[in-house]
Amino acid sequence: MSVTLSENTPLLVQYREIKSRHRDAILFFRMGDFYEMFFDDAELASRVLSITLTSRGDGVPLAGVPVKAAAEYLKQLVGHGHRVAICEQVEDPRKAKGLVRREVVETVTPGAQFEEGWVAGGRNNWIVAVSTGRLDGSTAGGLETAPPGGLAAIDLTTGEFILESLPSGGLEEALGRLRPSELVIPADLSTPLDSPAMRTPRERWEFDPELAREELARRFQLTTLDGLGVGSEDAAAVGAAGALLRYLGDLQPGGLPHLARPSIRRSDRFLWIDEMTRRNLELTEPLRPGSKGVTVLEGLDRTLTPMGARLLRSWLLSPLCSPVEIGERLDAVEAAVRDPARRAGVREALDGVRDLERLAGRAAAGRATPRELAALRDSFLRLPPVREGLRGLIGRAGLLARLDEEFDPLADLAQELSAGLSDRPPALLADGGVIRPGYDPELDESRALRDGGKQYIAAIQQRERERSGIPSLKIGYNKVFGYYIEVTHAHTAKIPSDFERRQTLATAERYVTPELKEYEAKVLGAEERMAAREADLFDVLRRRVGSAIARVQRTARVLARLDVWTTLAEVASASRYVRPAVSAAFELELVASRHPVIERMMPREAFMPNDVAFDPAARVQLVTGPNMAGKSTILRQIGLSVILAQMGSFVPCDRASIGVVDRLFTRVGASDNLARGQSTFMVEMSETSAILHNATARSLVLLDEIGRGTSTYDGVAIAWAVTEFLHDTIGCKTMFATHYHELMQLPERLQHARNLNVAVRESGGKVVFLHRLEPGGTDRSYGIHVAELAGLPREVVARANLVLKTLEGEHRVVGGAAAPDPDPGQLPLFLEPPPDPVMADLKALDVNTMTPLEAMNRLADLQRRAGGRS
Repeated sequence: MSVTLSENTPLLVQYREIKSRHRDAILFFRMGDFYEMFFDDAELASRVLSITLTSRGDGVPLAGVPVKAAAEYLKQLVGHGHRVAICEQVEDPRKAKGLVRREVVETVTPGAQFEEGWVAGGRNNWIVAVSTGRLDGSTAGGLETAPPGGLAAIDLTTGEFILESLPSGGLEEALGRLRPSELVIPADLSTPLDSPAMRTPRERWEFDPELAREELARRFQLTTLDGLGVGSEDAAAVGAAGALLRYLGDLQPGGLPHLARPSIRRSDRFLWIDEMTRRNLELTEPLRPGSKGVTVLEGLDRTLTPMGARLLRSWLLSPLCSPVEIGERLDAVEAAVRDPARRAGVREALDGVRDLERLAGRAAAGRATPRELAALRDSFLRLPPVREGLRGLIGRAGLLARLDEEFDPLADLAQELSAGLSDRPPALLADGGVIRPGYDPELDESRALRDGGKQYIAAIQQRERERSGIPSLKIGYNKVFGYYIEVTHAHTAKIPSDFERRQTLATAERYVTPELKEYEAKVLGAEERMAAREADLFDVLRRRVGSAIARVQRTARVLARLDVWTTLAEVASASRYVRPAVSAAFELELVASRHPVIERMMPREAFMPNDVAFDPAARVQLVTGPNMAGKSTILRQIGLSVILAQMGSFVPCDRASIGVVDRLFTRVGASDNLARGQSTFMVEMSETSAILHNATARSLVLLDEIGRGTSTYDGVAIAWAVTEFLHDTIGCKTMFATHYHELMQLPERLQHARNLNVAVRESGGKVVFLHRLEPGGTDRSYGIHVAELAGLPREVVARANLVLKTLEGEHRVVGGAAAPDPDPGQLPLFLEPPPDPVMADLKALDVNTMTPLEAMNRLADLQRRAGGRS
């Protein structure tokens, strides 16, 4: 930014001083009814917002937006990943001596925004700080001794605050689950983070756990963090919380009064679902961007409140691992399933409850509008019938009984807001009519003076007509001249002597009288007093809600759970889901299982259900069969049944018995990652590697082919070795769908492996897909038949069939002897080192026949040779 002498006006000096403290933000500089931007900020904003770029007389680039329309422009800038510092006039321009004082009152970023409607109601807007003992990946004494990582996540719109300690490999899983819009990281972080979120670097010392402990204890008025469940293993998460709170304090100088006490998330309590599995199962996002109705969340989400929608999403992405906790959730769903009439009553009462968390948070932050406060009032008034319906549902469900104990109907807030707010207050306080008549005598008196003006003005007008003898005399008002008496030029001679001329028009003259000026002063004073009084009364009501923010948040959480449980019951009843039997056993059995999304998109009864059973004797299952037979669908529906059951939902089966799994891996389909220089095969191998390194004996692994991006023999070898490793070393439940028919030999070697196939029938040269899982393998993939269905030209299909028969019979297509292969073997990616003679001699030693002296001599000789080699 170049500075010339012409730029050194007092205003620009003030601007540059404030901008120097907010270099990384676009500065919205308040000047009257506009937010102005200068220099580089103006040029950037003009491009992003498509607004006119002008310049001052001294050549300084300038762009501005009206204050009244600023919210929409702010939303666009933040949506493009920019941060915006709001610089307000913090003193009355009419009373300022010299330049009006200005200060930055707030900085808006993708993770720090309060405006209603900017963030989808059904999902959280997380800002996440990440910390570990050694974030750059270095370790002291090896990876095993490195301090664990941790993160802190805050949703400013709701006040939710989470601390999470991260196991090895847990950062990627957490970021994929939370989908933060902004990341706060140490400035020296070198570990790559797979997240599109805006990065905000902070100094390393801000992540110090001890400083953070003091900050958390002070903020939440605690002597120690033990009451929050924070232990020594959470040091990194606590450090991240300290850095995050310090950063948000910079963004929001007014504080964060709505921030709830942090909760601790222990990863071992939840089913681990990595990004690969979330994507493959289309839990919350479609594989094809823009597709509608294809995600599991869309199929489940019949919630009636934004709080319920956010909680349902959270439960789907973080199913439980404890059979006891899962059982309690299932009890609540079952109670709602068994009593459809009371369930309907609860849902009818919930329908219309607004977003209590976000609205109350805005009230606590002093941002709620009159209309938003009225939405809170109307929501509070719906709480008694919700509680009545809840009490009717409780039955045998312990969690529903606990909900009733936690339920605060907020009757006092509902009464105060009903008494104070008008039935339909305006969107803006400045529009007036916010406070109900009869609520405040002082306000009513000012209103009476203002509203009685019409009659008083009419009386003055009638008296002046009679006194002057001018029947067309009339009294009017405008904002420039105030009240006036207007007389046409034809009656100028009749003007009384006490009329004072104020304005001359083409056809008339305008006058004032002492009486009219006195009344104007009274009315205008009443308008000002009324606006000030109404603002004070509204602020008291808003502060009253803000002071009860913890109560409102607690009730909002109760409503969210009730909403989710009745939603899951609604889905179960409508879609014929059953309650699963969940235990800590190894076995997993699904009888007549279905895919919850695909069956919804097909005609009723058209989906072919399948039975699946895993036990210790058959924990690895190899599935063969043709393309389009439904292998991938079967894999996905197994994974989805486990997720639904462990989140506490009924499942799409006739009967289900599920031993909880700790980690679920689903590798289905192929994709590349060209941005990282990874081919489809490299991505496939990376995902397979992640499974083999992270799966445990309690995990469930669902694989749809691996090794397809290389030669056939390489692919078979990799698939064979992976299956052996899953069987012999990990011992987890595994289903592997493959076209490598060579793998059907594996059950001959692997004791706990079994072959299955997806059945087809051939009739009249045609293939019929039965979509039914059966015991045993198959040696045909019917790929040419599928190619024909896809529309390949007939001559291509015919030629393919001929080539296939030739290959099956002779293993060659071109006649004659095979040409000598100049390169008979595929070179390995990493060349094998030549044999080591020292190691060869060491292996050849027969220590059982050597004397101690001979052994010492041979050892000395080997040591000498090894040293000389180096």
